[in-house]
Amino acid sequence: MATLQNIRSKGPLLVIVIGLALFAFIAGDAWKVLQPHQSQDVGEVNGKALSAQEYQKLVEEFTEVIKFSSGVSSLGDEETNRVKDQVWQNYVNGKLIEAEAKKLGLVVTKSEIQSIINEGVHPMLAQTPFRNQQTGAFDKDMLKKFLVEYNKMKQSPMAAQSMEYYDRLYTYWQFIEKQLFQSRLMEKYQALLGHSLFANSVEAQAAFDARTQQTDLLLAAIPYMAVSDSAVSVSEADLKAAYDKKKEQFKQYAETRNVKYIDIHVTASAEDRAALENEMQEYTAQLPEAADYSTFVRSTGSAVPYVDLFYNKSALPTDVVSRLDSVKVGGVYGPYYNVADNSLNSFQKLAVAQMPDSIEYRQIVVAAEDAAKTKALADSIYGAIRGGADFAELAKKYGQDGEAHWLTAAAYEGAQLDGDNLKYIQTLIEAPQNTLQNVALSQANLVFQVTSKKAMKDKVKVAVIKRTVDFSKETYTKAYNEFSQFIAANNTLEKMMANAEDAGYRVLDRMDLSSSEHTIGGVRGTKEALRWAFGAKVGEVSGLYECGESDHMMAVAVASIVPEGYRPLALVKDQLRFEVLRDKKAEKIMADLKAAGATSIEQVKSMDKAVSDTIKLVTLSAATYVPSLRSSEPLIGAYAAAAKLESTSAPIKGNGGVFLLKPYEKSTSAEEYNQANEMNSITMMNQRMASQYINDLYLKAEVKDNRYLYF
Repeated sequence: MATLQNIRSKGPLLVIVIGLALFAFIAGDAWKVLQPHQSQDVGEVNGKALSAQEYQKLVEEFTEVIKFSSGVSSLGDEETNRVKDQVWQNYVNGKLIEAEAKKLGLVVTKSEIQSIINEGVHPMLAQTPFRNQQTGAFDKDMLKKFLVEYNKMKQSPMAAQSMEYYDRLYTYWQFIEKQLFQSRLMEKYQALLGHSLFANSVEAQAAFDARTQQTDLLLAAIPYMAVSDSAVSVSEADLKAAYDKKKEQFKQYAETRNVKYIDIHVTASAEDRAALENEMQEYTAQLPEAADYSTFVRSTGSAVPYVDLFYNKSALPTDVVSRLDSVKVGGVYGPYYNVADNSLNSFQKLAVAQMPDSIEYRQIVVAAEDAAKTKALADSIYGAIRGGADFAELAKKYGQDGEAHWLTAAAYEGAQLDGDNLKYIQTLIEAPQNTLQNVALSQANLVFQVTSKKAMKDKVKVAVIKRTVDFSKETYTKAYNEFSQFIAANNTLEKMMANAEDAGYRVLDRMDLSSSEHTIGGVRGTKEALRWAFGAKVGEVSGLYECGESDHMMAVAVASIVPEGYRPLALVKDQLRFEVLRDKKAEKIMADLKAAGATSIEQVKSMDKAVSDTIKLVTLSAATYVPSLRSSEPLIGAYAAAAKLESTSAPIKGNGGVFLLKPYEKSTSAEEYNQANEMNSITMMNQRMASQYINDLYLKAEVKDNRYLYF
């Protein structure tokens, strides 16, 4: 009672407090509505952003184009990732060229695109459905006809299914047209760059001489491998000096991260395998007694469904085929383990028969308002043909061609067939040649005639039970709980590294992980883990990510961050150490040669661990491969072009060792000089080099790729 009285006395105060709390709650939501929406840009080119919505639209557009052109209904994860990357690359390249073209006044007009379409030789056009069936070449008249018909269809009612196809085809063409504009603009820009590069007669003569003037030389060398690494020392100062000299080579234009991760692949336990083996023993015993093989095999959870058809052996799993000949008709084989697909298997060889591999047939599909009218019409057509009516003419009367078509075994073997589909295929296979058939299906009747059967082969009926040796829910839960506990107890990189091995986990490295990648360690479904890695601090450990095909678990830790700019010396030390070590060995070898007074080929050849070679037909235009050093040596050609015969070079530091050279013969190839050809070759080479312009434009545009945040 005292408590209630106390509450009543504080009533006004409580009303005020609750009111303020409600106001804060409502005001907070209001502020979320009123405040500017946070940017959801997936990237930036030349300071212009691409929103997530725009990017998604481009991805969907390209996905539909690929699905339409390849005749598939969906794309897998890897294909989708490739689409995303290609869309981004096309977008970036397009924006880079557009910016340059705008400065130069380059444009692409509609008349240019129409001219390309009229010519019909552009590679993009050859990939469209608008091709002449006889020549395979693009047919502009087919395209024009389609566009005219499509506009008429849009104005008239049409079956939704048919209109959907035409809409997809029209969308596909719009995409091709857009790509033609972008491609043409890029071609113009490339042509402008290419024609600004040309060769002169002096350059042409020099290129010809470099290719045709040949020298034969004697070589004596001390390979770097002849000097042990311990014979020279590499200091931090040496590495720093080499780093400063080559620093521009170590510039990177996007941040990367070095991560360490634990990837657990959950597999079946001994208990899981034993349980499945017991199941398979039972199924194998029941297999010969099955009344309906299709139903029974389905009830076992087999990865290979049973279809009541005779199949070529090649349509069966390879592990079954390899054992099939050892089993008599009616016999059962198994259970056995197949390591290739991690499965337990049993099968029964039900029958063997000679069956056609190809069947030619013609048909008329009969469908009316209801089953009774369908049957009556089918009977009428069937009777008319049997009475002498022409099959093809009667088919045309009902809007069908009535022409003969071939069905090959490859078209149905391995497919999931049941119901009407199975009945249809069975009837075609079993129907006598040239006998008219009238078959009732659930939605229609088929009046058909098998006109030819070819390629008779021995085929088999086999009931296969194939079960993957998979983990149980209990096994997965156990692995999940143990890994969760490990992560909770080792939530820093230092702890994870120190305790992983004792817990039975292996820590893996992934260096230079880029945000533009789609997986970590090649494991599917790790996009969230990658996104976390690029938002975490050095030393942090992620939570547990379930990934793969629901059979992997992963935890990620950030070991270091490599920011945009020059890569730190610590990350390139190994590469530099190799180069500095080679330079130090070269210095030592040269010092040893000087101390020994070895200035001739013969003197160097007599030294310990020296090698010698005869190098023929050396030119300035190509690097020379030296078999004794197992290295390519560009300096040999440079020396040979300038050296006099019988003169011995000073020691030369090469890629595989320090060597001396002595030219002993010079010659010229029989090739005749053609100035026009030489100049054309140089121009083409310059144009190929100019094609790398896109890299320079990319660096200038300060491209930002933030797709990983949303996709």
